[in-house]
Amino acid sequence: MTLNDSIAMYFDETKRACTSNEKLWDKNIYGPLLIVDPISRKAYANEPDTLGILKPDGKIFIGKLPYNVVIANANVKWSGKNWAMVLLPFISKVKEDRINLLAHELFHRSQLSLGFENKDANNNHLDTKNGRVYLRLELNALIKALESKSKKEAARHLNNAVLFRKHRHALFPGADSTENAMELNEGLAEYTGTYISRGSLKEATPNLIRKIKDFQNGGTFVRTFPYRTIPVYGFFLQETKKYWNKEIKMSTPLTEYFVWELKLSIPDDIAKIVLQISKEYDFDSVNAQETEREEKTKALLNEYRKKFIELPHLTITFENKKSSFDSRNLTPLDDKGVVYPTMTVSDNWGVLTIDKVGGLMSPNRDKVTITAPKNIDGLNITGEGWTIKLTEGYQVLKSNDGSENYILQKK
Repeated sequence: MTLNDSIAMYFDETKRACTSNEKLWDKNIYGPLLIVDPISRKAYANEPDTLGILKPDGKIFIGKLPYNVVIANANVKWSGKNWAMVLLPFISKVKEDRINLLAHELFHRSQLSLGFENKDANNNHLDTKNGRVYLRLELNALIKALESKSKKEAARHLNNAVLFRKHRHALFPGADSTENAMELNEGLAEYTGTYISRGSLKEATPNLIRKIKDFQNGGTFVRTFPYRTIPVYGFFLQETKKYWNKEIKMSTPLTEYFVWELKLSIPDDIAKIVLQISKEYDFDSVNAQETEREEKTKALLNEYRKKFIELPHLTITFENKKSSFDSRNLTPLDDKGVVYPTMTVSDNWGVLTIDKVGGLMSPNRDKVTITAPKNIDGLNITGEGWTIKLTEGYQVLKSNDGSENYILQKK
């Protein structure tokens, strides 16, 4: 089977899965889809674009995306349409995993029509030792709930998972709100993808367990945790309330919703209970691992402070930003923002590509700081691990504040 035939099959199987599960949201979320090779920028689509860039080729449409189109697993507005885009290397050989990913991105494409804004939130506390420890204990409790032989046993582990969650929220005031914002966005998307690809708790359980275990061996949790939390709570609730998701609004506090609907019990002295139950969920091992990670992270943060704050650097203010990045490897840097090791940004001023070394995104995401340029050649600017292709009318030059730093601005 050729690649074109395979991609046609991916579109067809996803369409059938979405269509047969349209009761989930009372809407068929299947729509314009792009599968893109990030190296060649070759795009495979299930329908044509309005500019005629995508040409018919059998059952699909093929073309090369313009350079200013940001390539990522994301919802992308391009050529008069709202597309769900997925990168070709992320397409799994496992049918259910393919459908899961494509349906996840199709949810993002449809989420505004479903009543959900695409809201971001700062969850940097999940890169601290205690934030990570109590998230991992929650996840370990969710694994035990999934592995349980009885509903009573599963309910006990689910209850304990929420206790770890509430204890984490108590340690970091405001975390309940910021975590909720991300779970409404990415958690509901992943629940949708998992439901459409696997359908029931029994079918989904092995996959949910595998993904939680793999997740804990990965990098940062600050943006990716909802992928592993909401699907589990959601599938347990689905057993008694099949379409619970249709009750959720942007104002819904998901933790309290699950506590109420799953009939969980929350004691007054959560901290005391958490201390008593922690060892059952491998606290000693998790704590030791996170202590070691914390020491390694300190050295990395010192390196980032030097690169993006102390040494000469280039600061770029966004005007009309579109960006893509790997959410699995972000590093919060104190109150200065978050370091993205790799990133692509398209804006009025051009395209910034960071393939190593990283960039520091400001706390409110209105600008990015990268290392000082090494070569300024007209519209082509290069530095350590990054390149900028400028638009006519913009320039990079030394800042006029007396420092050795640089800025990007209109001429």
